[in-house]
Amino acid sequence: MTRHVAVLMGGWSVEREVSLNSGEGCARALESVGYRVTRIDVKPDIGQVLTGLKPDVAFNALHGRFGEDGAIQGLLEILRIPYTHSGVLASALAMRKDRAKIVAAAAGVPVARGVTLSRFEAAKRHALQPPYVLKPVDEGSSVGVVIVKKDREHPPQEVAREDWPCGEMLLAESFIAGRELTCAVMGGKSLGVTEIQAATGVFYDYDAKYAKGGSIHICPAQILPKIYQQIEECALTAHQAIGCRGVSRSDFRYDDETDTLVWLEVNTQPGMTETSLVPELAAHAGLNFGELVKWMVEDASLDR
Repeated sequence: MTRHVAVLMGGWSVEREVSLNSGEGCARALESVGYRVTRIDVKPDIGQVLTGLKPDVAFNALHGRFGEDGAIQGLLEILRIPYTHSGVLASALAMRKDRAKIVAAAAGVPVARGVTLSRFEAAKRHALQPPYVLKPVDEGSSVGVVIVKKDREHPPQEVAREDWPCGEMLLAESFIAGRELTCAVMGGKSLGVTEIQAATGVFYDYDAKYAKGGSIHICPAQILPKIYQQIEECALTAHQAIGCRGVSRSDFRYDDETDTLVWLEVNTQPGMTETSLVPELAAHAGLNFGELVKWMVEDASLDR
């Protein structure tokens, strides 16, 4: 009998549009390899919807809060619907960048110096000696990231705005110059390393991530073999230490001049759009998009 997969997408986080694109891409790929697919734009009544639908598997294509932070995972556990990607604890931990860093560092993964503070504190005084990066502790897709340059005299005021949409707590980290690198992990193995260059040459922000032509992906990354291997090892170590399952993607910065490598975060719900990194890395490893999503569905389970 054909397995019935509910693709969960949309939701109400600031990453809603990205999730809709990811979900649609995955739904089409799942249909192409023979699954019966129901697309669900997730609303607060998702528990009732899933109870009535009774799918065999939930393919989680949600991004951001509720979809990536352990909440939807907990609901799926209660409903006893097997699901893709990481479970409750790993999702909640990875979503909190500052706490995930503590666990990764304890496992031997190199991380940047940083401090957690409220957005109002960050607007009153420099959190670190410039240059540094300010980012929400629990958002993805580079939403709300502020780069404080070396010559900036005053701390950034935009984070204290009344309409600031990215939460109350921020993580400040020392800015590491150099290359933006990412590594996907599938199950217990690395899929390789990609270097990302923003087309503007400035910063791999939300538009660079998701707009066509917004970024250049060099896959595999043209870096020293020892650095390539170190990144793969660190990504796998972080994946395992945080307790991730299925597919994850770790982001890094590497400064050639000082030979400094730092792990930034792990994404438990990496993007699956046409410009996304994981499908490219999977293709580099010999898996087409259909094979990738099929593996994710077959890997789905409870108690993750």
